[in-house]
Amino acid sequence: MPTSNVDTFYYRIAELNLRLAFTKSEINNIGLLPSMKPFLTETEEGFNNNLFIDMLVDDRIRPIEKTRRERIRTFDTGNGDTIVDRIDDGGYQFIVKDIDGNSCCLLITNSTFNECRCALNGTTNMRQFGLNNALMLAFAFAGSFKDTVLIHASLVRQNGKGYAFTAKSGTGKSTHVGLWLKHLPGCDLMNDDNPIIRIIDGKPYIYGGPWSGKTPCYRNVKAELGAITRIDRALENSVEKNNPIEAFANLLPSCSTMKWDKTIFNNVCNIITKIVETTGIYTLHCLPNKEAAIICNKAISK
Repeated sequence: MPTSNVDTFYYRIAELNLRLAFTKSEINNIGLLPSMKPFLTETEEGFNNNLFIDMLVDDRIRPIEKTRRERIRTFDTGNGDTIVDRIDDGGYQFIVKDIDGNSCCLLITNSTFNECRCALNGTTNMRQFGLNNALMLAFAFAGSFKDTVLIHASLVRQNGKGYAFTAKSGTGKSTHVGLWLKHLPGCDLMNDDNPIIRIIDGKPYIYGGPWSGKTPCYRNVKAELGAITRIDRALENSVEKNNPIEAFANLLPSCSTMKWDKTIFNNVCNIITKIVETTGIYTLHCLPNKEAAIICNKAISK
């Protein structure tokens, strides 16, 4: 892309290279992405030949002609609707809206999500929301081609291993991780909402990332994946190890994917299978108390 009229920044997230270019503007700039700051790199050396995602932000970008795209669906992210269209060249168009229904971002991608263009709209907060979500969408779906998956989980590290906890919203994954941090030695929070799992040379690793929900935990950190545990509220504390079928069924809803795109969906399913084959997957039936953390830790960190 031309460099004279753009400001270009390079990021490394989960050891994957992203290039983000802003067409020169008083409104759109790196200040829209404070959570990305820990992942900013000082040099572009080696990036051009090994780019994971290349994204241009330019408000002059316009939607693809209606005759060239087909509506897939509108889905509710919990923070607003996202409208998805399939383009006739195999790529996608997304309209990201906020909780008030305002259109914040137009995102256009190729079929593998490694080439992206987006236009932002509205106030600074709207633009920040739109760009953050566009990057998260691109990362999640491009990752499927690189043995990489975004998982909705809270992530704690102990003794060099990362332990991810999944749960339905409101069940208490962050609460349980808080119990580890309070009562168990040598623990630190890596991410509280969307850590990243990569399979590298057949081995699973888990990373902090720039998306962490309501908790501002944006850490450029890495650990071996120790275990993944689904939290289920109960009247007493107990832990059970999932068999492979249960493990797959418990993991799939927590991983970002697109069921309507067979290639991406199959890629994500293959990644989950590799995780199940190499990692202990558990269900924790628990109360929100110290004993739950101790019992869980003893069972899953063997």
